[in-house]
Amino acid sequence: MKAIRAALILATASPAIAQEPPAAPTPPRVSVSGGIVEGRAEADRILFRGIPFAAPPLAANRWREPQPVVEWTGIRPTTARAPACLQNDYGWNRADHVYASEDCLTLDVGTPALTGRRPVIVWIHGGSNRAGSAGDMALSSIGGRGVVVVAIQYRLGIFGFLPHRALAAEAGGNSGNYGLMDQIAALRWVRDNIAKFGGDPDNVTIAGESAGSQDVSLLLASPLARGLFAKAAMESGTPGFGLPWRPLKEAFRIGDQLDVLLGTRGSAALRTASPAALLAADLKLHDAKLTADDYLYLRTTIDGAVLPDTPDRLFVTAPRRPVILGSNMLELDLPGGRPARDGFVDLSFGATAEGARTWYRLDDADPPPHPRMGTRDQQIATDATFRCPAGTLATLLAGRNWPVWRYEFDMARDGGAGQTSHAAEIDYIFNDRRVGPVSMQDYWVAFATSGDPNGDGRPVWPRSARGKPANILFDARGATPRDGDIRPDICRFQSAL
Repeated sequence: MKAIRAALILATASPAIAQEPPAAPTPPRVSVSGGIVEGRAEADRILFRGIPFAAPPLAANRWREPQPVVEWTGIRPTTARAPACLQNDYGWNRADHVYASEDCLTLDVGTPALTGRRPVIVWIHGGSNRAGSAGDMALSSIGGRGVVVVAIQYRLGIFGFLPHRALAAEAGGNSGNYGLMDQIAALRWVRDNIAKFGGDPDNVTIAGESAGSQDVSLLLASPLARGLFAKAAMESGTPGFGLPWRPLKEAFRIGDQLDVLLGTRGSAALRTASPAALLAADLKLHDAKLTADDYLYLRTTIDGAVLPDTPDRLFVTAPRRPVILGSNMLELDLPGGRPARDGFVDLSFGATAEGARTWYRLDDADPPPHPRMGTRDQQIATDATFRCPAGTLATLLAGRNWPVWRYEFDMARDGGAGQTSHAAEIDYIFNDRRVGPVSMQDYWVAFATSGDPNGDGRPVWPRSARGKPANILFDARGATPRDGDIRPDICRFQSAL
């Protein structure tokens, strides 16, 4: 009887034992500068979001170079999207404007695994250096191609690029490029920590679009960024967007305007000003040489710190690194619109502006829009701000024996037959939307891996050499290699970067 009773007890207990849920897997955790972070495992990658790479740039740290990250205790969850850096609402960036903070120096990491030694792409977002965020770039499909993707955030607008006399007095006479300092701090974090995420700190490619591309090119020139990355990919942005450099003495006038608007005198008053007051004042700051102040933070300030000299001169001593650079067939409209055309041509073409006017036939009525390049004003804006400066930069670097691959992109955002536009190429590269039969992503992954975009039977992307410019066209037909420069008849009138 006792044996029967024991058997019954065992029989009734067995199902309960069988139904014990399995232990939950331990979330991925990494020890980084500052403490331990916990991410989440997804189907094709491990994701960490909002990892601090510097101290919050608040109070005494506002308008100073980024300070070391503040250590935390315990395990820091890094699974949710972090707030963007503070920015005004320009319409297209409303989501980032709504979810933003002055405490924003964070980065995201998407990696196939925490072990191994993979190439790393560090993404620097665009947005005129006054808006935008890391967004969901760490989730892009290129991260499923054996690449570790890092997307960084940096101070924007008045918080990231304000030149001011009082701030310069504290910093050896230098002021203005705090956002670039943030990017350099993020690259130092990558150097020190990315191996723990399966990345190779010796094989880092910095990449960006628009203002992010401009910033990439400035990091190529800056002595402070040397040794922090191996390669660079630039989409629709050059060191100066074809505009004249802004000397620091001239740049200080922007800070003077802020003092008048807020009644501030000295750095202490600036650092106690409310973020709302600073954002409101930012909308009123003006550069007298520009035809539109949405370019205020795209005109490069030679701050004396990140940029101790103009980029064209800094490139003389900068180490040679492989680069991809290019622009879109049609980028955007004329800054300031049609009434600003004459001033924009003067600003962009300088001493050769009359030659450019003659070439564009500006004294004649506007011709019908070009089916691919748009209206005459759109052509002027694209030529002067993107296409010609990209050609100048490619020529400058190739002339110094840098490995240079230049492209032109001509696909609509939706993949249809319409015209392309500014930033349309991002989805084709990072989420592998096909360009005819070709994958642009294949070229970028090869470049990030080896420093050469060619291979695997793709159409050959010719490298530009000294005296032998070359490029590749990405359009509905696929990838078409081309010899020579792009639109040289007008670009001969502009030599700015």
